[in-house]
Amino acid sequence: MKKVYDCIIIGGGPAGLSAGLYAARSKMDTIIIEKENYGGQIATTDEVDNYPGSMENATGPILVDRMRNQAKEFGTNFAKDEITEVDFKSTIKLVKGRKDTYQGKTVIIASGASPRLGGFKKELEFRGKGVSYCATCDADFFTDLEVVVIGGGDSAITESIYLTKFASKVTIIHRRSELRAAKSIQDKAFKNPKINFIWDTVVEEAFGEDILEKLVLRNVITGKIEEHKTDGVFVFVGYLPISEIFKGKIEMNEGNYILGDQDMNTNVPGVFVAGDIREKSLRQVITAAADGAIAATTAERYIENLD
Repeated sequence: MKKVYDCIIIGGGPAGLSAGLYAARSKMDTIIIEKENYGGQIATTDEVDNYPGSMENATGPILVDRMRNQAKEFGTNFAKDEITEVDFKSTIKLVKGRKDTYQGKTVIIASGASPRLGGFKKELEFRGKGVSYCATCDADFFTDLEVVVIGGGDSAITESIYLTKFASKVTIIHRRSELRAAKSIQDKAFKNPKINFIWDTVVEEAFGEDILEKLVLRNVITGKIEEHKTDGVFVFVGYLPISEIFKGKIEMNEGNYILGDQDMNTNVPGVFVAGDIREKSLRQVITAAADGAIAATTAERYIENLD
């Protein structure tokens, strides 16, 4: 007979690992299923100095190892598998992977989201070496330096304003001749003396030795190519929730983020959501970990009522 877990966690980032810790610590038979490397986006971060207690050896991979080992010590099981299908209709939930099929009384969806790439050459080569997707995470590393922001929406302009608290100069590069951000946000940006704009332009390529040193820009109207020296580039062109397999199975918003209440309940009993896959205002390690803890605690209460 196929084993039935108390809790199946889909995703091994900070939300999933935190959920695994809290679930296993509550004596729930728990498994975390991750298709790639544990840690999600934080695993690609060289320094993590805004997570409480992480100052010593504060790199993403080290923090992830600590989280995983802690969850494992309390009895969390781990499986490397890619989930291809889910069935949440029955009391016992069915989660199908490429390698195995898993059954559980509860499921916590913590599959995360990934930032949209800027699409320029060598972008991934310089990720964490001058290319960033999170101002809250990395702004402090660019104190008194010059940075570039790619994007023209609310997030790009809001983050640009935030970056002016640290950087000496912020240059916004936008492929259009006007911003898409809300007028009130635009007005703040235009009034900020540290913010400059380069319109009708895209980034073609990044250059540097060990770290980013300059960008190659192309004007989309004239075709003119020029170089722009910079200490860093922040890409804010949106996020992509990893939610494809859950479409039609659970309630989402227009952006395909899964909807959950303050206790991480979704519209499906026994299915909970945590981390960047959830509709929320702040996507950080600390909020993901908090979501995971809440989701696991809510799942425990659900099982107690179920029994």
